[in-house]
Amino acid sequence: MHENAGAAGIRQTGRDSLEGEWGWPFDLCCGAVLMPPGMRHTPVVKGTGGIGNLVLFHFPIRRPPQDLGKMTVILVVGGAVPDSPSGCRHLDNLTPLPETLFADRLRIIVDTVQHNERTLRRFQDVELRLIGAQDFASFLDTLFVYLPKEFALATVCVWLDDRVPMQRDLLEPIARFAPDGCNLRSMREGGVAASRLCAAGQPWLGRVREMDEAARAAFFDDVALPASAIVLPLAADGKTSGYLCLGSHDAERFADGMATDILERFARVVTASLDNVAHREQLKQLGMTDPLTGLSNRRYFDERLREEILRAARYSVAVACMFIDVDHFKRVNDRYGHQTGDRVLAAVAACVRRQMRLGDTLARYGGEEFAALVQGDCSEALIAAERVRQAIELIDIQDENGERIALTVSIGVAARVIGGGTLNATELGQSLMDAADRAMYQAKHKGRNRVEVFAACDGVQSAFTPST
Repeated sequence: MHENAGAAGIRQTGRDSLEGEWGWPFDLCCGAVLMPPGMRHTPVVKGTGGIGNLVLFHFPIRRPPQDLGKMTVILVVGGAVPDSPSGCRHLDNLTPLPETLFADRLRIIVDTVQHNERTLRRFQDVELRLIGAQDFASFLDTLFVYLPKEFALATVCVWLDDRVPMQRDLLEPIARFAPDGCNLRSMREGGVAASRLCAAGQPWLGRVREMDEAARAAFFDDVALPASAIVLPLAADGKTSGYLCLGSHDAERFADGMATDILERFARVVTASLDNVAHREQLKQLGMTDPLTGLSNRRYFDERLREEILRAARYSVAVACMFIDVDHFKRVNDRYGHQTGDRVLAAVAACVRRQMRLGDTLARYGGEEFAALVQGDCSEALIAAERVRQAIELIDIQDENGERIALTVSIGVAARVIGGGTLNATELGQSLMDAADRAMYQAKHKGRNRVEVFAACDGVQSAFTPST
């Protein structure tokens, strides 16, 4: 007796070498028969004396069954021989099998069914986690942390096509929240290599050393290559948007010819869950984005400020912010109209964004006011503020008659080193913004088009002379 395993880990009970009149082995399960739905079988009924009834079904096993939850198990050990159903054939001269063989077979069947049930339940648990993921971070955590732990996988890799608009939006901010071990890729060459592997949209599985070099580079690092792997297309409506690759240190775990039904179903769940997450993130982004300027809105900025204060408290580092206000914006609206005023705000937003560094957060805080969260201390925030002020002065925006509209901004800066211990991040964030707001009004009172710093940063103010 032996066991075959599908790629998902579903077991197939062994077969006795019992030849029927059709010339191929029967699947002998000691009175228990696993029948895949939709498959036609010719049953053979044989009484076995005092042991009970043996029901055999004639069908060749071409591959391991994948979804035992949908199979029919007929168990007729013990009791009288049932009436032969229409089409049944009786085997005569069948040598009675020892009672211990039936007991051993029955134990194997029960063990196999229980193993398969546990495997399917674990798959279902992973699938429910993916379907219920409320954001991309939770989705990635399930794939890259929970899945390999549950199924003892050496590696999990996902390649996503960044030409798909919603997937591109997911990939851009990934570095900020990706879990450890996140193996998410989007290089165009990887997609080409994967499409060659999965010809006609079919999964590829086998030993990793049999992959070509481009395919290995698409899914694995040079170190610690798995022994075997399966690559599954992530496709919907005939369009492939990515690939899921699972790797194992067991060279026989993903072998060519194994059944892949359950894993193909799992790939479809991953695809649908990814689409759900992308739509959720898009709705969230729409709720946290200012439609006029494309910047984050106040709600998003306040949340980021709270997160940054908590981070700064852990490491006892500074948090710095800027409050930016367009000078005499009401005059622009009154003189040129609100349509031109909207163009001015969009131009100012784009200009300020170009002056910010990667990792800084910029938002439209309200009206003609903008807020920025700057990585660094007060000195670095002052340098960034002056860079912004000078850039705004150079903006070339014209009215309907082609005349240039002169623009300037007043900027207030505040910074604070956040110590450890008990703190209210929301209150600290609000007090920091209030300080920057007061510094901005100080710049207004001193003539506008200048940068002022809150008194708490006076120790560094002499290093920078605000422009007039």
